[in-house]
Amino acid sequence: MRSMSTVTIPPPACMLRPLEAPLRYLFGPGPSNVPPRILAAGAKPIIGHMHSEMFEVMDDIKEGIRYAFQTQNNMTISMSGSGHAAMECAVFNTVEPGESVLVAINGIWGERVAEIAERSGAKVHRLVKAPGGYFSNKEIEQAMQKHKPVLFFLTHGESSAGLCHLVDGIGDICRKHNCLFLVDTVASLGAAPIFMDKQNIDILYTGSQKALNAPPGTAPISFNDRACHKMFNRKTKPLSYLFDMTYLSNYWGCDGKPARIYHHTGPVSGFFALRESLAILAEKGLEESWRKHKEIAAYLYKGLEDMGLKLFIPDRDLRLPSVTTIAIPDGYDWREMLAYIMKHHQMEMTGGLGPSVGMVMRVGLMGYNCEKFNADKALHALQDALKNCKKSKA
Repeated sequence: MRSMSTVTIPPPACMLRPLEAPLRYLFGPGPSNVPPRILAAGAKPIIGHMHSEMFEVMDDIKEGIRYAFQTQNNMTISMSGSGHAAMECAVFNTVEPGESVLVAINGIWGERVAEIAERSGAKVHRLVKAPGGYFSNKEIEQAMQKHKPVLFFLTHGESSAGLCHLVDGIGDICRKHNCLFLVDTVASLGAAPIFMDKQNIDILYTGSQKALNAPPGTAPISFNDRACHKMFNRKTKPLSYLFDMTYLSNYWGCDGKPARIYHHTGPVSGFFALRESLAILAEKGLEESWRKHKEIAAYLYKGLEDMGLKLFIPDRDLRLPSVTTIAIPDGYDWREMLAYIMKHHQMEMTGGLGPSVGMVMRVGLMGYNCEKFNADKALHALQDALKNCKKSKA
């Protein structure tokens, strides 16, 4: 009792103040502003993560993901965590130490996957382009012939550079060379077309906080039968217990067993919000969502070009509709411009990320924010920053 008799550390003053969160326009690469309907879903009363009602919500989420991914894969779940959780889950479960992995790097996300694969003990081979670079199917197949990987990674929506990479034909090449095709759609899902089954994508994942408009913290992922065969016939256990699909497949009711056994406590409120975001996407329809993002992106492009700004990705067909990258205007300090926009317009835009730092500014209009009036707000803020930020003589 003596050890419990005296409190020597007082309550921190910050904890005695009410929580405050500013209202901002989130016009960066994500998270995006969350619509009231999804916020309300996340505020519903908590239920147990192993309650039958929770399993029903999880089953709804699986169906919503299958629609969003355009897949019939049974092994379709949502990770408890950000897009990085799904990224690690994909690599940890399908790659064993000593195996060859091929990673296409044209921005930060390929860099991350390469490091994750190396931490898994894989022999990683990098196919590298400058930010915004595009890989031809011929280049990809030549690298596969040389390195004989068990897994090939490509980012569909490379948000650090604003590129939306074509994937047609790559899945066929992977099957020809007995290689799994892993695709990252965190920044592109709901904004640009992707067809998991038709395009022979073996593993696909995304995040909740971009065009899906849910709060950050959940990450849909799907594995086809080829990926499951590799995943469930490995000689070693996956590096991560939390991300081990042997357990997660049961927790999500994908393994055919009659009972779901406790593995971890999923983010109940996060799953409520994700379920609602997928419901909104289903109500709107994928094709309408793709059309809307393309329309608003084109409207933004014209406004930027009329302002004299240069788009970083010259080929319109390769631009990511959800995240537009602007080449930093000559003579301006991009950090000063972004700080000005935040201070005077309460608006988030960002600079580059990873290899694109110092090369671009990024404007994201996705999901709930994908409207012409928001594009006008973004254009007005940029015009104001160009007018009021100091320009060097260079």
